[in-house]
Amino acid sequence: MREYLTVTQRQRLVELSAPESEINAAFATKPERNLFFKEKEKLYAEQSRSHIFELLDKTHRTMMQDTEETLSDWLMSKRGFTKVTTPTIITADMLSRMTIDNEHSLTKQVFWLEGKRCLRPMLAPNLYELMGRLRKITSQPVRIFECGSCFRKESQGAKHLNEFTMLNLVELAGVEDGDQMNRLKELAHAAMAVLGIINYELVTESSAVYDETLDITVNGQELASGAHGPHPLDDNWQISDPWIGIGFGVERIVMAKFELNHIKSVGRSLGYLDGARLNI
Repeated sequence: MREYLTVTQRQRLVELSAPESEINAAFATKPERNLFFKEKEKLYAEQSRSHIFELLDKTHRTMMQDTEETLSDWLMSKRGFTKVTTPTIITADMLSRMTIDNEHSLTKQVFWLEGKRCLRPMLAPNLYELMGRLRKITSQPVRIFECGSCFRKESQGAKHLNEFTMLNLVELAGVEDGDQMNRLKELAHAAMAVLGIINYELVTESSAVYDETLDITVNGQELASGAHGPHPLDDNWQISDPWIGIGFGVERIVMAKFELNHIKSVGRSLGYLDGARLNI
């Protein structure tokens, strides 16, 4: 009979970002298993300690910071986008204008506050509102993006967080109607190039909100999702021009780029720092 790591042993190695092959390893005996765990725990705890020292003494920049800044700098210096900052708390009306009402499945994942307000589950409502207002001011195309926290009551797994970081870009009136999907693909390829991610796929999916999305995936994991209009949703925001938008999950990009297996290690946390477990 083969022996496998106990639940506690597995969880500890997951916390220390051990590879899946070692977490799922099989052994002939329990003593062999326990010796393996002891050696691997020591190894990865020491790697975490070394990484923390490197971060504090030399690099001073986390993988998340590098990723956010790489995308932001590229958008501002190469693509003519302007970075904006919008409220974290939004109203129920903002969500309903995105067709997210009491019947929508996402409603149960929203962190509701008093007075029909909530922590934003996405950046899109604020960006919709902002690009519509800016379009009334200027005759030029509107290119803006935001990077910030979003909140959802997600299942607690290796790829989900209650608070996660999105970078969402939108371009209004900068693309000809009928060419939106090509523009999305061009921006998706360019973003992956600047991030240094090679083995990705572009996948077209159906969407309950946008009808059709263009997703960027790595090993079946969605890193980003793009949408475009004109769309019936636009009437709720007084928008009539063609547009495109892409939302990037920053933690998932970091996971894919650095081949990490647990999203909590790079999310906003008091238990991890830049992928390294702190209880070592």
